[in-house]
Amino acid sequence: MRNHPSNMLLQWKAPEFETFQRDKKWYIFILLALLAVVGYALYTNSLVMAITFILIGVVGYIYINKEPRILNFVITDDGIIAGREIYAFKNVESFWIFYEPYGIRVISLHLNSYLMPYVHIPIHNQDPTKVRKILLEYIPEEEQEPGIVETMDRIIRL
Repeated sequence: MRNHPSNMLLQWKAPEFETFQRDKKWYIFILLALLAVVGYALYTNSLVMAITFILIGVVGYIYINKEPRILNFVITDDGIIAGREIYAFKNVESFWIFYEPYGIRVISLHLNSYLMPYVHIPIHNQDPTKVRKILLEYIPEEEQEPGIVETMDRIIRL
């Protein structure tokens, strides 16, 4: 991609990830589940497993309480810029827009990559029809199903 895109087609700002409201019950449930796993690890003399899950709990707590950064998103005639990341259309196999009026609102890009085959870009308050119309000019649309990670993310509200 060029350093300065010649044709900026659409631009918006959005949080880098969704945040969820979590009540006290949610924290208690997660803590009890984590304590059960750590307790099982200690019972079976698996100190490494216990330490691993304690670290997962600490890192998870820090992550879920982190405020998302507001990033710039730009669709150009070369690709999509998401903050400092650039996704050139030549490296994108297809896209799909997951959109629920009061829920998920992301562009899912299927990339030509084994390490990171899918990237989700939040569209926040952008009109999904407008985003779709622009993307169809450059890459094919192919329906995708939410993966198990995305489904679990929604269920346990991470």
